Amino acid sequence: MAQILDDCFAFGGDLMPTDEALAILDQRLSPVVGVETAPLRRAHGRILAEEVTAECFVPPHDNAAVDGYAVYFDDLGLKAETLLPVTARIAAGHPLDHAPRRGEALRIFTGAPIPGDENTPGPDTVLMQEDCREQDGKVAIPPGISRGANLRQKGEDMKPDDVVLRQGRRLRPQDIGLAASLGLTGLSVYEPLSVAVFSSGDEICEPGEKLSSGALHDANRYGLFAMLEGLGCVVTDLGILPDDEAIITEALAGAAPGHGLILTSGGVSTGEEDHIRAAVEALGSLHFWRLSIKPGRPLAMGQVGTTPFIGLPGNPVAVMVTFLRFARPAILRLSGVVDHQPVLFRVRAGFSQKKKAGRREWVRARLVQGPSGEPVAEKFPRQGSGILSSMVAADGLVELAEDVSHVAEGDMVDFLSFREVLS
Repeated sequence: MAQILDDCFAFGGDLMPTDEALAILDQRLSPVVGVETAPLRRAHGRILAEEVTAECFVPPHDNAAVDGYAVYFDDLGLKAETLLPVTARIAAGHPLDHAPRRGEALRIFTGAPIPGDENTPGPDTVLMQEDCREQDGKVAIPPGISRGANLRQKGEDMKPDDVVLRQGRRLRPQDIGLAASLGLTGLSVYEPLSVAVFSSGDEICEPGEKLSSGALHDANRYGLFAMLEGLGCVVTDLGILPDDEAIITEALAGAAPGHGLILTSGGVSTGEEDHIRAAVEALGSLHFWRLSIKPGRPLAMGQVGTTPFIGLPGNPVAVMVTFLRFARPAILRLSGVVDHQPVLFRVRAGFSQKKKAGRREWVRARLVQGPSGEPVAEKFPRQGSGILSSMVAADGLVELAEDVSHVAEGDMVDFLSFREVLS
């Protein structure tokens, strides 16, 4: 497994900028999962382990793009209507049983093969049926059609030796369809990343349990389950661990051998009851990435033995934000994904806000249509890191870079849509 971090990130140093942290993630992490073959029906959402190269032509032959008439362009008049005899009918899956002849029109239907070969070239143009008039076995063709119109050429989609799917791609429905069009029945994919998850804190209890004084239901763990499973991970639930260093150490030691990642929430700051740091250091190494971000500055990354470890903050909004911007790219990288950074879109700010320079911040916002039809980000009125309802109401996060100190209403800003990173 990859060594994640080194001592230059030790706790107590300067706050690290976001881009530097993300660059180190990309450089240091590598896939920690095996490879297997998945049948196409089970390959959606999996990560491709080997590039896919076409071994055939798609389509395998010239064919008609519309219902109509296949003709030789050179048989057509350029300025006047052309009248040609209709000598055959070609439907999809039923090739013409004889060589085509000049001076004739062939009634043809969408997807049907264009007859002909290297020795006897076939028709090169297809007329839409609604543009023509057939009567008494002949078809009247108006002038003005272009050579090659409505004809799909052999191999215009893919040709042998074309690389059509790259390694490290998370497979989408269109990718599965493309593989099927090549005649493939399965794809080489990475095995799912196994992730052990636990929450920490004496104040946390399971949903459904009666809350005692000062207690909270564990929202973080269940949110993490959903986000991890949306990434195709196999999740092991280690439950809620108390603020007890010995118990935490035992749980980490037991989880490391059988998992590709350990992910926790809470207990990674510098308080007296934050025991995860000592537990991880006792079993491996922990290097705090004290990031210059809001929300979620305490974000720990290291390793338990050789198993990567990510410790997220305790506040629910900070958990989700740091997961989406830091843990998610790390998880995708460990899972074999090459292009793992999300796409941010430019939108117009529907709010004004002052911001601390030198810090990356995320503002929860929903998108509305502006007066000119452009998307406008409206800020959720309550931005506290414990207000999980703000994540439900929002469509995504406005990301404000370190060099931004003020946002004025109408400014263009970067927007991370939840549709980009949550499934």
